[in-house]
Amino acid sequence: MFHGWCGVSGDIIDLKSKCGSTLHKRDYGSGASKWRFLLFSHFLSDIFQPTCPAPVSSFASMSTPSSNTLAPVIAVCHGGGPMPILNDPAHAELIKSMRTRAPEILGISPDPSKSNPPKAIVLVTAHWVETQPHISSAQQHDLLYDYGGFPPEAYKLKYPAPGSPEIAKEISELLGNAGFKPVLDEKRGWDHGVFVPLSLIVPSAQIPIIQVSVLRSNSPAQHYAMGQALAPLRSRGIAIIGSGMPTFHNLRLMFSGIGSTPEYVARNKEWSYRLTETLKISDAEERGKQLESWRSWTGAGDAHPERGQDHFLPLIVCAGAGGNVSGKGWEDQVMGSPQWSYYWN
Repeated sequence: MFHGWCGVSGDIIDLKSKCGSTLHKRDYGSGASKWRFLLFSHFLSDIFQPTCPAPVSSFASMSTPSSNTLAPVIAVCHGGGPMPILNDPAHAELIKSMRTRAPEILGISPDPSKSNPPKAIVLVTAHWVETQPHISSAQQHDLLYDYGGFPPEAYKLKYPAPGSPEIAKEISELLGNAGFKPVLDEKRGWDHGVFVPLSLIVPSAQIPIIQVSVLRSNSPAQHYAMGQALAPLRSRGIAIIGSGMPTFHNLRLMFSGIGSTPEYVARNKEWSYRLTETLKISDAEERGKQLESWRSWTGAGDAHPERGQDHFLPLIVCAGAGGNVSGKGWEDQVMGSPQWSYYWN
């Protein structure tokens, strides 16, 4: 997996100035396949170690108004490594959704008179796993290029959004009151689960970001409780984003071709349907109870094997923060596989 696996080199490219220009317009063509192979060969070797654009579908219109004044919660698929930023064709739908759907849900508009962005964003990343919740707490954080086998541009990205020590401290207090033992971390950089989606969703990099880890326990109850503890931040205009791959993170199936066979596609549809119907439950207590048994659902082991479930956990945190509101969502095709993202507003 990506955890702790990074390299930093070269000069810095300012993503704010490059957004929509050379970096995004360059067509990497067949080379992108080469980089995908290099990246996921690292993944596959890790998986087997014994140690621990088609049309986009959705079940909610983007024009649906918010049911209250709370800041939104979104669980997004962040794609493979930096490939969305590299304009990889296999991520075309995801890139479009990150540039259009997600900003609209967050209240971000290119027209300043219509824009009502969140005061800050708490981002729960699948690429930071700790025993207790860790929280980025510096005023500014470097980027952690926790991937390998990509072109030089992937290691020169810059996302200069500020942090917020004050909000980090508030998050720590909320989680502490919920029975966790949170840790404020001024040193760790923002991993690609943070800067890849946010560079497309909030390219201005002007909204303060606070990164939060998931838990090594993999406990759905604990992650749901984390989300419930963070929920009060929404009333203060602070949005919550979960960054992972909510409906499918099995790289062995994806890159062996098994994941695209009719038998597997049917199984994955059944899994995605069960998950989506659960997230649509408006009763927060019942939704949490249903998610506690997700591992027993048909297709769960294929969608998220035991060593790949970290990419499911940010979604559970988001579901906990969603409150007594029915979740909504949309589907993108990502590297040949259907990937759902979900939100509460």
